[in-house]
Amino acid sequence: MSADAVPDFVRKYVNLADARRGALALQATDEFFAPKERMLNHELPVFVPGKYDENGKWMDGWETRRKRGEGFDHCIVKLAYPGVLHGVDIDTSHFTGNFPPAASIDACATSGPLDQAQWTQIVPAYNLRGNSHHYIALPGGATWTHLRINIYPDGGIARLRAYGEPVRDWSGVDRSRLLDLLALENGGRSIACNDQHYGTPWNIIAPGRGVDMGDGWETRRRREPGNDWAILALGRRGRAQRIEIDTAHFKGNYPDRCSVQAADVSVGSDQSLISQAMFWRVLLPEQALEADRVHVFERELVDLGPITHVRLNIIPDGGVSRLRLFGFIA
Repeated sequence: MSADAVPDFVRKYVNLADARRGALALQATDEFFAPKERMLNHELPVFVPGKYDENGKWMDGWETRRKRGEGFDHCIVKLAYPGVLHGVDIDTSHFTGNFPPAASIDACATSGPLDQAQWTQIVPAYNLRGNSHHYIALPGGATWTHLRINIYPDGGIARLRAYGEPVRDWSGVDRSRLLDLLALENGGRSIACNDQHYGTPWNIIAPGRGVDMGDGWETRRRREPGNDWAILALGRRGRAQRIEIDTAHFKGNYPDRCSVQAADVSVGSDQSLISQAMFWRVLLPEQALEADRVHVFERELVDLGPITHVRLNIIPDGGVSRLRLFGFIA
């Protein structure tokens, strides 16, 4: 499928059903041919000709046995973070004679036993094709913690992606505690960037250090004047105290320099922020960067008061593994 055929919600939001970020396949009615956990792998599904295991052909996904009675199969997935979903992708790549004819998805929001959860259908029964992506937009609104994908009656799904925005419950949070206000788990989100040829800015606010260069934000080689940038929203309005920029794994392609601009934004759309951000005040003046290193900036920060958004400038181009903004809730 061409890049132009991929819907906006794939580019704009993060996959909350990503095992790298903590999503879990909790239970399935059957996983005879291929385990449920493979359905949440970040890597693109592969097909290995001639590879078999004790149950049959090895498949890169979740696959149930052929059903010989009434009913259908399902799998329950715990999202990496509670979040608002804007779209899903039911991917049947490499499943040709063994894909389900149809699938539906239910969702719930619970911290208790799943057998007591109240499930809501978010994707009605949807006809599937073999070896295909099935992109389905969702209206957003509610916050969900779990998904249940139902396949009618049986078969295999290579990958399930659930694109959305993490949501943090801030009730009871100690306001005197220093927090990473950009972190995914705290509701930070990527708004826009000028280039994401090798990786999305969503990666730079993910937990932990990057596992490799693919787990970061990297732009193409710039062949014209200027610099690359990414705009991100804090999970909660706050005052910045420390910024950390990690170039882990980026050795011959890290940015030469960086700077950070910031603003306290209360009105306007995400799209309008792109032009506004050019004129935001400087939070971190231009700093030199080094390869494969965590850079910590505290005294270099300018006190701008409460902020809600930042623009990271990398000069002129390159890759960044993580961006942390530690501060206090305003």
